[in-house]
Amino acid sequence: MKEFRMSVVYSPRSIANPQSTIDYRLPTMLLLLIVFALSCTQNKTQALEEKYTCPMHPEIIRNKPGTCPICFMDLVKVGAAGDDGSLVLNESQIKLANISTAPVVKKKMEIKTILNGKIMVNEEETEVISSRVQGRIVRLFFKEVGQRILQGEPLYEIYSEQLLTLQQEFLLAQRQAEELKEKRYESFLTSSRKKLLLFGVTKNQIDALAEHKKANSRITYLATASGIISKIDATEGQYVAEGSSLYRIEKLDKVWVEAELYSNETTNVKVGDKVNVEVSGFENNLTKGKIIFLSPELRQGNQIITLRLEIENPERKFIPGMQANVILTRSGRNTIVLPIDAVVHDDSGSRIWVQQGDGSFKMRMVTTGEETSDEIEITDGVEEKEKVVVTGAYLLYGEYVLKHGNEASAEHHH
Repeated sequence: MKEFRMSVVYSPRSIANPQSTIDYRLPTMLLLLIVFALSCTQNKTQALEEKYTCPMHPEIIRNKPGTCPICFMDLVKVGAAGDDGSLVLNESQIKLANISTAPVVKKKMEIKTILNGKIMVNEEETEVISSRVQGRIVRLFFKEVGQRILQGEPLYEIYSEQLLTLQQEFLLAQRQAEELKEKRYESFLTSSRKKLLLFGVTKNQIDALAEHKKANSRITYLATASGIISKIDATEGQYVAEGSSLYRIEKLDKVWVEAELYSNETTNVKVGDKVNVEVSGFENNLTKGKIIFLSPELRQGNQIITLRLEIENPERKFIPGMQANVILTRSGRNTIVLPIDAVVHDDSGSRIWVQQGDGSFKMRMVTTGEETSDEIEITDGVEEKEKVVVTGAYLLYGEYVLKHGNEASAEHHH
């Protein structure tokens, strides 16, 4: 059996009273140890409760100050949460998180509808070159589709007995008018000149014929329009009849944009309206277009209507086949409108952050209406003149979830 010993310190009081053999300082030491342990536990708990996060990346959470591993910003202490679910942030946190507020106001919302479209050839500006006379194609000056042609350039050369006969008639009338100097021969000369013009011979070619007094069995025809050659229907050596198609030239000074819209959207547009067009590759320069056509019937099998508008293309930078967006704009009703980033959406609804009178931020459920790329309509949940967070709402939401958890966020109602 082990011997149990207790160290006893004698003092004058213990000597005077032999029964007092226990040191009276022992309870005091125990009390100090308990207080020290409680203090350490409290400090440890407080240290565990202190968390630091990045204002720009709330998913980064640390137990001590430092820098964000993503953006290298200084971590800030997680804001305190009020008993009512509000958040209290200091000025430094508000500044670092770029949180700003604005009073709620009503205004007319500009609602935009973007339609996918495509640049098309302006059929009204398309030129079909056909043979003016019967004959044989001797030469084609343009033999490839896609070549650009200017008005007045040589297009094709044709051998035609009909044109040869008309030239000889002109020369005969000219000689009679010069030699006989009678008025009726002048009228014959004028008539033969008009015939040549009607068959596509140019004024300069007739003047050259009159000067040289020699008929030519081959006549070169010139392009009557500038544009892009989109089709060639003839070959060299081919015999063609009067009216036979030879070339198709597409003019690009004005082009069409065709888009599709649903039948319930037709009330927002009408022929003659001017709208903005954003052509792929030229996003920084919106182009004005004029609606010239709305399909009078729905496309078979669906509720789609074709919209066509015309845009100016003097520099010919818009080429048929390019993608384009047609931006339809209309003014909505007078309502509460917030920036799109002011509303936080999750599975349980839409929320905003409202600044309270004491400077804290409180989350509130709202009902949203129409939405554009920049703004969103609020139909219920907020009143005019209240201060709403317009930048940094998602950071506040992340901090709220950090303090309360996702379940508390889902159960939160205004």
